[in-house]
Amino acid sequence: MPPHTQATFLYLLLLFFFSATAKGGRFARLGINYGTLGDDLPSASRSVHLLHSLGAGAVKIYDANPAILHALAGTRFRVSIMVPNEIIPSLGVNASAASAWVATNLGPFYPAVRVRYLLVGNEILSYTSLANSTWPFLVPAMVNIHRALSACSIRDVKVGTTLAMDALATSFPPSAGAFRSDIVEPVMRPLLRFLHKTRSYYFVDAYPYFAWASNPSSIRLDYALFSSNASFNYFDPGSKLSYTNLFDQMLDAVAAAMGQLGSGDVRIAVAETGWPNAGDLDQIGANVHNAAIYNRNLARRLAARPAVGTPARPGAVMPVFVFSLYNENQKPGPGTERHWGLLYPNGSKVYEVDLSGRRPLDSYPPLPPPENNEPYKGKIWCVFGGDRKAATNATTVGAALAYACGQGNGTCDAIRPGGPCYKPNTLVAHASYAFNSYWQQFRQAGGTCFFDGLAVQTKTDPS
Repeated sequence: MPPHTQATFLYLLLLFFFSATAKGGRFARLGINYGTLGDDLPSASRSVHLLHSLGAGAVKIYDANPAILHALAGTRFRVSIMVPNEIIPSLGVNASAASAWVATNLGPFYPAVRVRYLLVGNEILSYTSLANSTWPFLVPAMVNIHRALSACSIRDVKVGTTLAMDALATSFPPSAGAFRSDIVEPVMRPLLRFLHKTRSYYFVDAYPYFAWASNPSSIRLDYALFSSNASFNYFDPGSKLSYTNLFDQMLDAVAAAMGQLGSGDVRIAVAETGWPNAGDLDQIGANVHNAAIYNRNLARRLAARPAVGTPARPGAVMPVFVFSLYNENQKPGPGTERHWGLLYPNGSKVYEVDLSGRRPLDSYPPLPPPENNEPYKGKIWCVFGGDRKAATNATTVGAALAYACGQGNGTCDAIRPGGPCYKPNTLVAHASYAFNSYWQQFRQAGGTCFFDGLAVQTKTDPS
């Protein structure tokens, strides 16, 4: 080739090499959280094939599942394994227990499985009930896991923990980000010292969906979906930085909080982010259209070279894991909890998305229009919605009915013998009444219309 063409080629080759191998650069492709809370999910080997088809570069699993780790052996996926919350205290007080965990759960698979992170616990600082039993042992457990890895001469596995955005007392404006006062001294300072010393990451679960859905009148939807127009940027008066999306705001609030504790150099990774593809009737904006837009834009953004970073950390490249691989029908809670997947349980795509970020946005097929981007203002009831098999399982339905009737005052008085709703005297009819009575009483306090998958919301008055 001509000299000038050869020089250009060599420059581009070097640019590609350095962008791919610079610190953090190898995390260009999005990872996926692979949860297993479903009774109808594909096998581990098929799931790994599906991860390939989505263009993922990494995967995070919620325990050291041997079947999944076997399926990942020999692949190029970078793997993150979560250490369960319930064993944190034992790992924190017993270095031998940490060594045994590493030997049992990592030893048989490493290095055939490219494990890159061990995440000790999942959002434990979100649960004040764990303040005495678990919080004090978090950093000691991480230290013991790190020492166990070093004793095995494993140098390329970072140790971290995942924290939700509620670890912050203040997140707006981003420059005012600050951790909660109850965790600053007992947990955050030692945690950040550990992350700095080991050159690990602060792993945050950052969901613009929740911030927007809780305040849709004040936050623009396109700003939450990375689709905002420049005329709607947010200007932070404290930092003098401008923001084009909510995701960056959230990450820079975390960076500011760390900076307040003198740990502004600790890198940030995103353990979970995403957008639900469906939800309950009273859950705004959970639909296929928004989920596809969010994850497509996220993938394109993270694939950009040079890296975009955030306004407070321009050029920073970070590991990011989308939640989640599948819609998981056994997750408790509101409807969105079961609808974060890129795939349905049969392996088909909920919507087209290329997590490598290479696919042009205008090449995707049309999406169904969003139908719930405004709050639903009609009446909603919670009724029995289990399938025929569940309906014939008197033990299962009866247990759910008993639970609902055991809560509150007079929840089920109307379906007792002689009550106005006693007839029809069937288990399913009584379950529908009890589910709805419970939900109407407790929905504002966090009660959900789920009952182990037996209940659904409806717009139709069941009476």
